[in-house]
Amino acid sequence: MYAILDIETTGGQFNEEGITEIAIYKFDGHEIVDQFISLVNPEIPIQPFVVKLTGINNAMLTSAPKFFEVAKRIIEITNDCVVVAHNADFDYRILKTEFRRLGYDFNTKTLCTVELSKKLMPEQLSHSLGKLVRALGIPMADRHRASGDAMATVKLFKMLLDKDLEKEIIKDFIKFKIEKGLAPKLIDILNGLPAVTGVYYIYNESGTLIYIGKSINIRKRLNQHFTGITNSAKKIQIEVFAVSYEETGSELVALLKESEEIKKNKPKYNRAQRKSIFQWALYPEMDEQGYLNLKLLKADGRKKEITSFTSLQEGKNSLFRITDKYNLCQKYTGLYQTKAACFQYKIKECDGACIGMISTEEYNLRVSAFITNNSFENQNMVIVEKGRTFNERSAVLVENGVYKGYTFYDLNYQITNIEILKNILIPMQNNRDTRNIIQGHIRKNKGFKIINL
Repeated sequence: MYAILDIETTGGQFNEEGITEIAIYKFDGHEIVDQFISLVNPEIPIQPFVVKLTGINNAMLTSAPKFFEVAKRIIEITNDCVVVAHNADFDYRILKTEFRRLGYDFNTKTLCTVELSKKLMPEQLSHSLGKLVRALGIPMADRHRASGDAMATVKLFKMLLDKDLEKEIIKDFIKFKIEKGLAPKLIDILNGLPAVTGVYYIYNESGTLIYIGKSINIRKRLNQHFTGITNSAKKIQIEVFAVSYEETGSELVALLKESEEIKKNKPKYNRAQRKSIFQWALYPEMDEQGYLNLKLLKADGRKKEITSFTSLQEGKNSLFRITDKYNLCQKYTGLYQTKAACFQYKIKECDGACIGMISTEEYNLRVSAFITNNSFENQNMVIVEKGRTFNERSAVLVENGVYKGYTFYDLNYQITNIEILKNILIPMQNNRDTRNIIQGHIRKNKGFKIINL
Protein backbone atom coordinates (compact mmCIF):
# COMPACT_ATOMS: atom_id res chain seq x y z
CA MET A 1 0.00 0.00 0.00
CA TYR A 2 1.21 3.49 -0.84
CA ALA A 3 0.37 6.90 0.62
CA ILE A 4 1.00 9.29 -2.28
CA LEU A 5 1.13 12.85 -1.01
CA ASP A 6 2.00 16.45 -1.69
CA ILE A 7 2.52 19.26 0.78
CA GLU A 8 2.45 23.02 0.26
CA THR A 9 4.37 25.11 2.79
CA THR A 10 4.90 28.69 3.90
CA GLY A 11 8.49 28.73 2.63
CA GLY A 12 11.24 30.09 4.81
CA GLN A 13 14.29 28.83 6.68
CA PHE A 14 15.24 25.17 6.81
CA ASN A 15 12.98 23.25 9.23
CA GLU A 16 11.08 26.42 10.10
CA GLU A 17 8.49 26.07 7.33
CA GLY A 18 4.85 25.42 8.13
CA ILE A 19 2.31 23.32 6.20
CA THR A 20 -0.42 25.28 4.40
CA GLU A 21 -2.04 22.39 2.53
CA ILE A 22 -1.72 18.62 2.42
CA ALA A 23 -3.20 15.98 0.10
CA ILE A 24 -2.78 12.23 0.58
CA TYR A 25 -4.12 9.50 -1.71
CA LYS A 26 -3.97 5.94 -0.40
CA PHE A 27 -3.12 3.80 -3.40
CA ASP A 28 -3.04 0.02 -3.53
CA GLY A 29 -1.05 -0.17 -6.75
CA HIS A 30 -4.19 -0.15 -8.88
CA GLU A 31 -6.61 2.42 -7.53
CA ILE A 32 -7.12 5.02 -4.85
CA VAL A 33 -8.78 3.46 -1.79
CA ASP A 34 -8.80 6.47 0.55
CA GLN A 35 -7.90 10.15 0.51
CA PHE A 36 -7.34 13.13 2.77
CA ILE A 37 -7.15 16.75 1.52
CA SER A 38 -7.05 19.80 3.76
CA LEU A 39 -5.79 23.33 4.12
CA VAL A 40 -3.72 23.76 7.28
CA ASN A 41 -3.24 26.85 9.42
CA PRO A 42 0.56 27.04 9.88
CA GLU A 43 0.31 29.82 12.47
CA ILE A 44 3.14 31.69 10.71
CA PRO A 45 3.00 34.03 7.70
CA ILE A 46 3.35 32.67 4.16
CA GLN A 47 6.29 33.97 2.13
CA PRO A 48 5.10 36.32 -0.67
CA PHE A 49 6.66 34.25 -3.46
CA VAL A 50 4.76 31.19 -2.17
CA VAL A 51 1.47 33.10 -2.22
CA LYS A 52 2.14 34.01 -5.83
CA LEU A 53 3.08 30.43 -6.72
CA THR A 54 0.24 28.55 -5.01
CA GLY A 55 -2.53 31.12 -4.67
CA ILE A 56 -2.83 30.23 -0.98
CA ASN A 57 -2.78 33.33 1.23
CA ASN A 58 -2.86 33.97 4.97
CA ALA A 59 -6.53 34.95 4.97
CA MET A 60 -7.54 31.59 3.46
CA LEU A 61 -5.96 29.75 6.40
CA THR A 62 -7.47 31.71 9.28
CA SER A 63 -10.25 29.19 9.88
CA ALA A 64 -8.34 26.13 8.61
CA PRO A 65 -7.45 23.38 11.11
CA LYS A 66 -4.06 23.55 12.75
CA PHE A 67 -1.66 20.68 12.22
CA PHE A 68 -2.38 19.05 15.58
CA GLU A 69 -6.04 18.82 14.53
CA VAL A 70 -5.26 16.79 11.41
CA ALA A 71 -2.28 14.84 12.75
CA LYS A 72 -4.29 11.78 13.81
CA ARG A 73 -5.89 11.48 10.37
CA ILE A 74 -2.47 11.70 8.69
CA ILE A 75 -1.15 8.89 10.90
CA GLU A 76 -4.19 6.74 10.13
CA ILE A 77 -4.00 7.10 6.34
CA THR A 78 -0.24 6.58 6.17
CA ASN A 79 -0.14 3.67 8.62
CA ASP A 80 1.70 0.64 7.17
CA CYS A 81 2.18 2.51 3.88
CA VAL A 82 5.18 3.53 1.86
CA VAL A 83 5.06 7.33 1.51
CA VAL A 84 5.48 8.34 -2.13
CA ALA A 85 6.13 11.92 -3.27
CA HIS A 86 7.83 13.87 -6.03
CA ASN A 87 10.99 14.90 -4.14
CA ALA A 88 10.08 12.75 -1.14
CA ASP A 89 12.97 14.08 0.97
CA PHE A 90 11.25 17.46 1.22
CA ASP A 91 7.71 16.28 2.05
CA TYR A 92 8.94 13.67 4.51
CA ARG A 93 11.18 16.17 6.29
CA ILE A 94 8.29 18.64 6.64
CA LEU A 95 5.99 15.96 8.08
CA LYS A 96 8.63 14.77 10.54
CA THR A 97 9.24 18.33 11.67
CA GLU A 98 5.54 19.00 12.29
CA PHE A 99 5.11 15.75 14.21
CA ARG A 100 8.26 16.38 16.23
CA ARG A 101 6.76 19.69 17.38
CA LEU A 102 3.90 17.61 18.78
CA GLY A 103 6.32 15.26 20.53
CA TYR A 104 5.66 12.38 18.11
CA ASP A 105 8.37 10.53 16.17
CA PHE A 106 6.95 10.00 12.66
CA ASN A 107 8.88 7.27 10.86
CA THR A 108 8.01 5.46 7.65
CA LYS A 109 9.51 4.21 4.41
CA THR A 110 9.69 6.66 1.51
CA LEU A 111 9.86 6.46 -2.24
CA CYS A 112 10.77 9.37 -4.52
CA THR A 113 9.21 9.60 -7.99
CA VAL A 114 11.97 11.99 -9.10
CA GLU A 115 14.55 9.26 -8.54
CA LEU A 116 12.28 6.58 -10.00
CA SER A 117 11.65 8.57 -13.17
CA LYS A 118 15.37 9.10 -13.66
CA LYS A 119 15.88 5.35 -13.35
CA LEU A 120 12.95 4.20 -15.45
CA MET A 121 12.58 7.15 -17.86
CA PRO A 122 16.16 8.26 -18.51
CA GLU A 123 15.22 9.59 -21.93
CA GLN A 124 13.22 12.44 -20.42
CA LEU A 125 14.95 15.82 -20.66
CA SER A 126 13.47 16.99 -17.35
CA HIS A 127 12.18 15.12 -14.33
CA SER A 128 10.26 18.00 -12.78
CA LEU A 129 6.63 17.10 -12.17
CA GLY A 130 5.23 19.74 -14.50
CA LYS A 131 7.45 18.81 -17.43
CA LEU A 132 7.08 15.08 -16.86
CA VAL A 133 3.29 15.16 -16.88
CA ARG A 134 3.33 17.29 -20.03
CA ALA A 135 5.80 14.96 -21.73
CA LEU A 136 3.81 11.89 -20.70
CA GLY A 137 0.41 13.37 -21.58
CA ILE A 138 -0.85 13.15 -17.99
CA PRO A 139 -3.72 15.59 -17.42
CA MET A 140 -3.09 17.94 -14.55
CA ALA A 141 -5.31 20.40 -12.72
CA ASP A 142 -4.47 22.82 -9.90
CA ARG A 143 -0.71 22.93 -10.43
CA HIS A 144 1.15 23.91 -7.24
CA ARG A 145 -1.85 22.98 -5.13
CA ALA A 146 -1.52 19.86 -2.99
CA SER A 147 -4.44 17.91 -4.44
CA GLY A 148 -3.48 18.61 -8.07
CA ASP A 149 0.19 17.76 -7.61
CA ALA A 150 -0.57 14.65 -5.54
CA MET A 151 -3.05 13.34 -8.12
CA ALA A 152 -0.51 13.93 -10.91
CA THR A 153 2.02 11.98 -8.81
CA VAL A 154 -0.47 9.10 -8.48
CA LYS A 155 -0.81 8.91 -12.26
CA LEU A 156 2.93 9.18 -12.76
CA PHE A 157 3.56 6.47 -10.16
CA LYS A 158 1.19 4.12 -11.93
CA MET A 159 3.22 4.56 -15.11
CA LEU A 160 6.45 3.95 -13.22
CA LEU A 161 5.07 0.73 -11.73
CA ASP A 162 4.27 -0.42 -15.25
CA LYS A 163 7.75 0.39 -16.48
CA ASP A 164 9.45 -1.38 -13.59
CA LEU A 165 9.59 -4.75 -15.36
CA GLU A 166 12.25 -6.06 -13.00
CA LYS A 167 10.28 -4.93 -9.94
CA GLU A 168 13.19 -2.99 -8.50
CA ILE A 169 11.17 -0.12 -7.03
CA ILE A 170 11.02 -1.44 -3.50
CA LYS A 171 14.45 -3.07 -3.62
CA ASP A 172 16.36 -0.09 -5.00
CA PHE A 173 14.49 3.04 -4.04
CA ILE A 174 12.78 2.70 -0.66
CA LYS A 175 14.75 4.85 1.74
CA PHE A 176 14.71 5.33 5.46
CA LYS A 177 14.83 8.93 6.64
CA ILE A 178 15.35 8.75 10.38
CA GLU A 179 15.43 11.83 12.60
CA LYS A 180 19.09 11.23 13.53
CA GLY A 181 20.08 11.02 9.88
CA LEU A 182 20.51 13.75 7.30
CA ALA A 183 18.16 16.47 8.54
CA PRO A 184 19.64 17.09 12.01
CA LYS A 185 23.15 17.21 10.55
CA LEU A 186 22.10 19.90 8.10
CA ILE A 187 20.37 21.84 10.87
CA ASP A 188 23.47 21.71 13.05
CA ILE A 189 25.60 22.97 10.16
CA LEU A 190 23.21 25.84 9.42
CA ASN A 191 23.08 26.89 13.05
CA GLY A 192 26.83 27.42 12.97
CA LEU A 193 26.79 29.72 9.94
CA PRO A 194 26.35 33.52 9.92
CA ALA A 195 24.26 35.70 7.61
CA VAL A 196 27.29 37.55 6.20
CA THR A 197 29.01 38.13 2.85
CA GLY A 198 31.86 35.79 2.07
CA VAL A 199 33.05 32.48 0.66
CA TYR A 200 31.99 29.07 2.00
CA TYR A 201 33.59 25.64 1.64
CA ILE A 202 31.71 22.33 1.75
CA TYR A 203 33.60 19.17 2.72
CA ASN A 204 32.65 15.50 2.68
CA GLU A 205 33.33 13.00 5.47
CA SER A 206 36.86 12.30 4.26
CA GLY A 207 37.71 16.01 4.46
CA THR A 208 37.74 16.52 0.69
CA LEU A 209 36.58 19.90 -0.53
CA ILE A 210 33.59 19.23 -2.79
CA TYR A 211 32.14 22.72 -3.36
CA ILE A 212 33.14 26.38 -3.04
CA GLY A 213 30.61 29.19 -3.25
CA LYS A 214 30.13 32.85 -2.43
CA SER A 215 27.12 34.71 -1.14
CA ILE A 216 26.08 38.00 0.38
CA ASN A 217 24.28 35.86 2.97
CA ILE A 218 26.15 32.61 3.62
CA ARG A 219 23.55 31.10 5.92
CA LYS A 220 20.73 31.77 3.48
CA ARG A 221 22.72 30.35 0.56
CA LEU A 222 23.54 27.14 2.46
CA ASN A 223 19.88 26.86 3.37
CA GLN A 224 19.13 26.90 -0.37
CA HIS A 225 21.69 24.15 -0.96
CA PHE A 226 20.17 22.04 1.80
CA THR A 227 16.57 22.48 0.62
CA GLY A 228 17.21 22.46 -3.14
CA ILE A 229 15.89 19.72 -5.42
CA THR A 230 18.37 20.00 -8.29
CA ASN A 231 20.77 17.15 -8.94
CA SER A 232 23.76 19.12 -7.65
CA ALA A 233 21.90 20.21 -4.49
CA LYS A 234 20.82 16.66 -3.71
CA LYS A 235 24.38 15.38 -4.19
CA ILE A 236 25.70 18.01 -1.80
CA GLN A 237 22.99 17.16 0.74
CA ILE A 238 24.06 13.51 0.69
CA GLU A 239 27.80 14.16 0.95
CA VAL A 240 28.14 17.25 3.14
CA PHE A 241 29.89 16.63 6.45
CA ALA A 242 31.25 20.04 7.39
CA VAL A 243 31.16 23.65 6.16
CA SER A 244 33.71 26.37 6.81
CA TYR A 245 33.58 29.98 5.65
CA GLU A 246 35.60 33.16 5.29
CA GLU A 247 33.85 36.47 5.71
CA THR A 248 34.82 39.18 3.21
CA GLY A 249 32.28 41.98 3.74
CA SER A 250 32.87 42.95 0.12
CA GLU A 251 31.01 41.06 -2.61
CA LEU A 252 33.79 41.89 -5.08
CA VAL A 253 36.41 40.24 -2.86
CA ALA A 254 34.12 37.25 -2.41
CA LEU A 255 33.72 36.89 -6.19
CA LEU A 256 37.45 37.14 -6.81
CA LYS A 257 38.30 34.75 -3.98
CA GLU A 258 35.73 32.23 -5.14
CA SER A 259 37.07 32.31 -8.71
CA GLU A 260 40.68 31.86 -7.57
CA GLU A 261 40.03 29.04 -5.15
CA ILE A 262 37.78 27.07 -7.49
CA LYS A 263 40.59 27.05 -10.05
CA LYS A 264 43.14 26.10 -7.40
CA ASN A 265 41.17 23.35 -5.63
CA LYS A 266 38.94 22.13 -8.48
CA PRO A 267 36.04 20.89 -6.28
CA LYS A 268 34.06 18.23 -8.11
CA TYR A 269 30.73 20.08 -7.89
CA ASN A 270 32.16 23.36 -9.28
CA ARG A 271 32.82 21.95 -12.76
CA ALA A 272 31.01 24.75 -14.61
CA GLN A 273 33.02 27.45 -12.84
CA ARG A 274 36.52 26.03 -13.30
CA LYS A 275 36.96 27.74 -16.62
CA SER A 276 35.94 31.04 -18.15
CA ILE A 277 32.25 31.44 -18.93
CA PHE A 278 32.50 34.87 -20.58
CA GLN A 279 31.36 33.93 -24.07
CA TRP A 280 30.54 37.36 -25.54
CA ALA A 281 32.83 40.39 -25.82
CA LEU A 282 32.77 44.00 -26.96
CA TYR A 283 35.25 45.05 -29.64
CA PRO A 284 36.07 48.44 -31.25
CA GLU A 285 35.87 48.52 -35.03
CA MET A 286 36.36 51.43 -37.47
CA ASP A 287 33.86 51.57 -40.34
CA GLU A 288 34.41 52.90 -43.87
CA GLN A 289 33.18 56.38 -42.93
CA GLY A 290 35.71 56.63 -40.10
CA TYR A 291 33.24 56.14 -37.21
CA LEU A 292 34.44 53.98 -34.34
CA ASN A 293 31.80 51.29 -33.83
CA LEU A 294 31.26 49.00 -30.84
CA LYS A 295 30.63 45.39 -31.87
CA LEU A 296 29.16 42.73 -29.58
CA LEU A 297 30.56 39.44 -30.87
CA LYS A 298 31.42 35.92 -29.77
CA ALA A 299 34.55 36.15 -27.65
CA ASP A 300 37.73 35.62 -29.69
CA GLY A 301 40.96 35.28 -27.75
CA ARG A 302 42.94 36.46 -30.78
CA LYS A 303 41.31 39.88 -30.70
CA LYS A 304 41.69 42.65 -28.12
CA GLU A 305 38.38 43.10 -26.29
CA ILE A 306 37.16 46.04 -24.24
CA THR A 307 35.08 43.93 -21.87
CA SER A 308 33.14 40.68 -21.99
CA PHE A 309 29.90 39.13 -20.78
CA THR A 310 28.50 35.79 -19.67
CA SER A 311 25.61 35.91 -22.17
CA LEU A 312 24.42 37.73 -25.27
CA GLN A 313 21.53 39.28 -23.35
CA GLU A 314 23.83 40.61 -20.64
CA GLY A 315 25.98 42.15 -23.38
CA LYS A 316 22.99 43.81 -25.08
CA ASN A 317 21.65 45.17 -21.80
CA SER A 318 25.05 46.64 -20.99
CA LEU A 319 25.39 48.06 -24.49
CA PHE A 320 22.08 49.89 -24.16
CA ARG A 321 23.35 51.51 -20.95
CA ILE A 322 26.70 52.39 -22.55
CA THR A 323 24.98 53.91 -25.57
CA ASP A 324 22.81 56.07 -23.36
CA LYS A 325 25.55 57.12 -20.92
CA TYR A 326 28.11 58.12 -23.57
CA ASN A 327 25.58 59.59 -26.01
CA LEU A 328 26.40 57.05 -28.70
CA CYS A 329 24.28 55.94 -31.65
CA GLN A 330 22.43 52.62 -31.59
CA LYS A 331 23.30 52.17 -35.25
CA TYR A 332 27.02 52.28 -34.48
CA THR A 333 26.71 50.09 -31.39
CA GLY A 334 24.87 47.41 -33.38
CA LEU A 335 21.60 47.72 -31.45
CA TYR A 336 19.59 49.03 -34.40
CA GLN A 337 20.15 47.68 -37.91
CA THR A 338 19.51 50.31 -40.58
CA LYS A 339 21.14 52.07 -43.52
CA ALA A 340 19.43 55.35 -42.66
CA ALA A 341 18.84 57.16 -39.36
CA CYS A 342 18.45 55.07 -36.24
CA PHE A 343 15.14 54.88 -34.37
CA GLN A 344 16.52 56.97 -31.49
CA TYR A 345 17.15 59.84 -33.89
CA LYS A 346 13.52 59.69 -35.01
CA ILE A 347 12.36 60.15 -31.42
CA LYS A 348 14.99 62.86 -30.82
CA GLU A 349 17.19 60.78 -28.48
CA CYS A 350 20.16 60.60 -30.88
CA ASP A 351 21.96 63.73 -32.14
CA GLY A 352 22.42 62.41 -35.68
CA ALA A 353 25.78 60.68 -35.87
CA CYS A 354 24.00 57.98 -37.88
CA ILE A 355 23.30 60.45 -40.69
CA GLY A 356 26.55 62.42 -40.53
CA MET A 357 25.35 65.30 -38.36
CA ILE A 358 28.14 64.61 -35.83
CA SER A 359 31.72 64.55 -37.09
CA THR A 360 33.77 61.38 -36.82
CA GLU A 361 36.24 63.21 -34.56
CA GLU A 362 33.58 64.27 -32.05
CA TYR A 363 31.80 60.91 -32.09
CA ASN A 364 34.99 58.89 -31.79
CA LEU A 365 36.01 60.93 -28.73
CA ARG A 366 32.85 59.68 -27.01
CA VAL A 367 33.66 56.06 -27.87
CA SER A 368 37.27 56.56 -26.77
CA ALA A 369 36.06 57.94 -23.43
CA PHE A 370 34.07 54.75 -22.87
CA ILE A 371 37.03 52.55 -23.84
CA THR A 372 39.38 54.48 -21.52
CA ASN A 373 36.98 54.23 -18.60
CA ASN A 374 36.35 50.52 -19.08
CA SER A 375 39.71 49.16 -20.14
CA PHE A 376 42.22 47.82 -17.63
CA GLU A 377 45.20 48.39 -19.86
CA ASN A 378 47.79 50.61 -18.13
CA GLN A 379 45.37 51.42 -15.29
CA ASN A 380 46.67 51.72 -11.73
CA MET A 381 43.89 51.78 -9.18
CA VAL A 382 42.62 50.57 -5.84
CA ILE A 383 38.94 49.65 -5.56
CA VAL A 384 37.78 50.33 -2.01
CA GLU A 385 34.66 48.80 -0.47
CA LYS A 386 33.37 47.89 2.97
CA GLY A 387 35.22 45.27 4.98
CA ARG A 388 34.28 42.69 7.57
CA THR A 389 33.70 45.15 10.41
CA PHE A 390 32.39 48.69 10.72
CA ASN A 391 35.85 50.26 10.82
CA GLU A 392 37.48 48.00 8.25
CA ARG A 393 37.67 48.44 4.48
CA SER A 394 38.59 46.07 1.67
CA ALA A 395 40.91 47.01 -1.18
CA VAL A 396 41.47 45.40 -4.59
CA LEU A 397 44.67 46.41 -6.40
CA VAL A 398 45.03 46.70 -10.18
CA GLU A 399 48.53 47.69 -11.33
CA ASN A 400 49.37 48.41 -14.98
CA GLY A 401 46.11 46.74 -15.94
CA VAL A 402 46.94 43.59 -13.96
CA TYR A 403 44.89 42.39 -10.99
CA LYS A 404 47.34 41.87 -8.13
CA GLY A 405 45.15 40.81 -5.23
CA TYR A 406 43.12 42.13 -2.31
CA THR A 407 43.53 43.10 1.30
CA PHE A 408 41.68 44.49 4.31
CA TYR A 409 42.80 47.64 6.10
CA ASP A 410 41.84 50.03 8.92
CA LEU A 411 43.98 53.09 8.15
CA ASN A 412 44.06 55.06 4.90
CA TYR A 413 47.83 55.28 4.71
CA GLN A 414 47.91 51.49 4.36
CA ILE A 415 46.61 51.81 0.83
CA THR A 416 47.83 55.27 -0.17
CA ASN A 417 51.39 54.10 0.50
CA ILE A 418 51.97 51.59 -2.31
CA GLU A 419 54.77 49.77 -0.49
CA ILE A 420 52.63 49.17 2.58
CA LEU A 421 49.74 48.15 0.35
CA LYS A 422 51.90 45.54 -1.38
CA ASN A 423 53.10 44.22 1.95
CA ILE A 424 49.60 43.58 3.26
CA LEU A 425 48.21 42.42 -0.09
CA ILE A 426 46.91 38.87 -0.48
CA PRO A 427 48.36 37.97 -3.91
CA MET A 428 46.00 36.55 -6.51
CA GLN A 429 46.27 35.33 -10.09
CA ASN A 430 45.38 37.70 -12.92
CA ASN A 431 43.29 36.15 -15.68
CA ARG A 432 40.37 36.86 -17.95
CA ASP A 433 37.83 35.85 -15.33
CA THR A 434 39.21 38.22 -12.69
CA ARG A 435 39.31 41.10 -15.16
CA ASN A 436 35.70 40.54 -16.13
CA ILE A 437 34.59 40.11 -12.53
CA ILE A 438 36.12 43.48 -11.66
CA GLN A 439 34.77 45.21 -14.77
CA GLY A 440 31.31 43.73 -14.27
CA HIS A 441 31.24 44.72 -10.61
CA ILE A 442 32.22 48.31 -11.41
CA ARG A 443 29.62 48.40 -14.18
CA LYS A 444 26.72 47.08 -12.11
CA ASN A 445 27.32 48.11 -8.53
CA LYS A 446 27.55 51.18 -6.31
CA GLY A 447 29.02 51.74 -2.88
CA PHE A 448 32.68 51.53 -3.86
CA LYS A 449 35.41 54.11 -4.36
CA ILE A 450 38.25 54.04 -6.88
CA ILE A 451 41.62 55.53 -5.93
CA ASN A 452 43.85 56.14 -8.94
CA LEU A 453 47.50 55.55 -8.14
